[in-house]
Amino acid sequence: MQITMEKFNQWYTDHMARIPFIQKIFFVDHLKTMVHAGLSLVESLAVLSKEIENKKLQQIIQAIKTGVEKGDQLSDVLAKYPKAFPPIYVKMISAGEVSGKLEESLVQITIQMKKSYELSSSIRSAMIYPAVILTAMGGIGIMMITVVLPKLITIFEEFDSELPLPTRVLIAVTNFMSKPLNLISVFVVIIGLIMTFIWALKKYPNFKYFIHKMNLHLPIAGAVIKKINLAQFSLTLSSLLNSAIPIADALEITAHTCGNVLYRDTLLVASEKIKTGFPLSDILVANPNLFPPMVTEMIMVGEKSGAVDQLLIELSNFYSTEVDKTMKNFTTIIEPVIIIMLGLAVAGMAVAIIMPMYSLVQNF
Repeated sequence: MQITMEKFNQWYTDHMARIPFIQKIFFVDHLKTMVHAGLSLVESLAVLSKEIENKKLQQIIQAIKTGVEKGDQLSDVLAKYPKAFPPIYVKMISAGEVSGKLEESLVQITIQMKKSYELSSSIRSAMIYPAVILTAMGGIGIMMITVVLPKLITIFEEFDSELPLPTRVLIAVTNFMSKPLNLISVFVVIIGLIMTFIWALKKYPNFKYFIHKMNLHLPIAGAVIKKINLAQFSLTLSSLLNSAIPIADALEITAHTCGNVLYRDTLLVASEKIKTGFPLSDILVANPNLFPPMVTEMIMVGEKSGAVDQLLIELSNFYSTEVDKTMKNFTTIIEPVIIIMLGLAVAGMAVAIIMPMYSLVQNF
């Protein structure tokens, strides 16, 4: 039994366990500190393999230590674990090894990871409130349809006259949803539709492109999605250029960090065009819906002054701040929408219940 549990734990660690992003930050930040203190790479990795709490990351660090001891470059060993260490970090470490500035690369990676974590944390925090409210609304709605309304609509069954349309609709919905099998069927259909939607996004690139294009035109959310992608673009590209990675390679890596397909495709095209001598600002200016004039103008100034990376850092700080402000105010923005939805639902039920009663009073 003990052997079986050990095998299961090992299988879970190898295939199912995830490495929290904060653990990756801890690893890179402490590796940077130890290298700065004068410890060798092998010594630093040996210490970190004992300090890291996550079992999966522990095993990966042990494997990295073994590879470095054999004489492999750190970047080459890290490249074997793309899920733990994405290409952006591997390329930055590789550039640091080539230039003899590994410590500086680790500093740059730590800054980039912390800013990415702050950006994603602000987005997640903002989504908790509407998620809780919508879940509560759904739960109350199910309780009303399955418990409260069935008792209420029995009154309407005694009516001799024809019931108003809203009441008939409410009775039909209540009768359908009050049956457990029908309720389960609705949940199964909803889950099936969601899974089919996710599958279609992965399977059909054109469908994914269409959905991502529509997302950019959504009220409120569209502007937020643009800011998030611009913040990620400027943050990643500035970090890569600071690590002395060629701009064509940097653009290709940056493209795959953008969540929206339109930004990804545009940057991949830019990566190819820039090899033929086109300035980045001239390529991006052709897509004003994705890259506002402020972005292209600052990049153009950076190209002329030779300080593209510095201006990209300014852009990254600006858009990260904008996203943070928007996410903090997200509850204020979404509250009116939730109140309107709730009001319409309550008003619909009220009308469906009151109309037949009003008709009954008039008949008397």
